[in-house]
Amino acid sequence: MDGPGGLMTTLGSAVQGTGRQVGARAVEWAGGRARLEVVLLLAAILGLDSAEKSAVSAVAGQLKQVFGLDNTDIGILVAASSLVGALFTLPIGTLVDRLNRKIVVLAAIALWTAAVVVSGMASSFTMLLMTRMLLGAVTAAAAPTVASLVGDFFPPEERARIYGAVLGGELVGIGIGFSLSGEISMLLGWRWSFYVLGALSAAIGLLIWRLLPEPARGGQGYIRVGQEELTSESQEATEDAPSPHIVNEADEIRGRIRSAGVRPRRELILRETPAPWTIWQTLRYLLRIPTYRLIVIASALAYFFFAGVRAFAMIFVASHYGLSRGTASALVFVVGGGALVGVIASGRISSWLFARGWLDARVIVPGVALLLAAVLTTPAILTHNAILGFAFLTFASCFLAAANPPMDAARLDIVHARLWGRAEAGRMALRGLLEGIAPILFGWVSGLIGGSRGLDWTFLIMLAPVVVASALAIPARRSYPTDVATADASARAIAAA
Repeated sequence: MDGPGGLMTTLGSAVQGTGRQVGARAVEWAGGRARLEVVLLLAAILGLDSAEKSAVSAVAGQLKQVFGLDNTDIGILVAASSLVGALFTLPIGTLVDRLNRKIVVLAAIALWTAAVVVSGMASSFTMLLMTRMLLGAVTAAAAPTVASLVGDFFPPEERARIYGAVLGGELVGIGIGFSLSGEISMLLGWRWSFYVLGALSAAIGLLIWRLLPEPARGGQGYIRVGQEELTSESQEATEDAPSPHIVNEADEIRGRIRSAGVRPRRELILRETPAPWTIWQTLRYLLRIPTYRLIVIASALAYFFFAGVRAFAMIFVASHYGLSRGTASALVFVVGGGALVGVIASGRISSWLFARGWLDARVIVPGVALLLAAVLTTPAILTHNAILGFAFLTFASCFLAAANPPMDAARLDIVHARLWGRAEAGRMALRGLLEGIAPILFGWVSGLIGGSRGLDWTFLIMLAPVVVASALAIPARRSYPTDVATADASARAIAAA
């Protein structure tokens, strides 16, 4: 009979074996070790921002006691970084399209680390608010950089699936922000929640500096399936690299739309590289693209609702379902698991539909998903049964999260490669504005309604923007193929110039 030592050895071997199997499956899913490394690094960049924003919600109760705050004040704290980020994201998006993206994101992470540590040292509400405004300025670099890198590391037909995994980093960050920060705050105090996040961001910055190369622009550096290393010349922009405006004939998305005879919008075909354009030139051009307008507004409205819910999730769950803080934190992980399934599955579903002739799958899937998210959230708010409520919330979060990967991939499809950073920055400017308004508005409306059901009615009222988002995403199916054809014609015209 094995003793304790033998039992521990057996358990250790089982854990190692399971870890190897999970790692092998992850490598197989990504198409090679090099691809998996890039996905994890890009996901970590997005996870930093969501972790810090969720941390404020997780420690909201302690902040209320220490600084004498109410729901509106908590909303202002959560909103501050988003509002400032909305102001900075457009100029940073320009830098992303012109400079080395690795340097841009490393500089942002370094400043972010300093700002989040200083947040933990705040001695007043005003000081905490000022540090969060600084956080907004530096986190504005995350989304434009990630969007541009996804476009240059992975071919178009894979982007929805890859984007799903990358956006999973946001969800993991939320889980870390809620659970880890909440547990640390109960053990060591709310300040240590920010200190630990600062240490985590420094570690991620070190990994990016050591492992992530700067890919060549325009897609000639796609990571090959089965590739093991990220340091080959195929990923690095060198003096001998071909023109960054080359046309990739293996682009399945544009190839199928070209074969379907879809004609481009001639007035929007570019004849020269848009890299030197000013912010205003870029915005004027992007806003003339019908699909871009629709999916950017739809995405921002969905994030508006999500931001408001994220700010008051712990307060709502504890009071509405009568749960302890520890139980609520554990169940938030279940809801987060549903969202993680959604972001991973939606990319595969949209690719599957596209392969079967649905050229507009990348806008149809988000539209339907947003509508289902609104429908399923309603009973979750109306019921006080914790099991039933969390079941509905899990499915609702699955569909709400599922809308993002196809829309993000579609946005890369419809603009030239040298506009990817600024196209994402334009979306983030609107998203940041609405994310900044959401916590303040949620807090104000809940206070206006008052009573124990103030947040309940607020959440129900704020579902309206999600329904509007669905109504905007679905009509984009009519303009998407034409706008993809226009981006394809622009790439060809610039390559031939």
